Amino acid sequence: MKVKINGETEEFEQDSLTISELLKAKEVKMPDMVSVEHNGDMLERENFDTTAVKDGDEVEFLYFMGGG
Repeated sequence: MKVKINGETEEFEQDSLTISELLKAKEVKMPDMVSVEHNGDMLERENFDTTAVKDGDEVEFLYFMGGG
């Protein structure tokens, strides 16, 4: 399947992944610190394990940085 992640199209062997599986596949460090937008909708963290990503979906990983 093809998924657009942060504006870049990427290809995966699986037909479907959950958001949690996608975070693991992309080797996202500290996934607890990442917000996710799926097809234009912000997801609640408790839905990461149940939200399916399918061919043609768009996902944005939003990283929050601290500093001063």
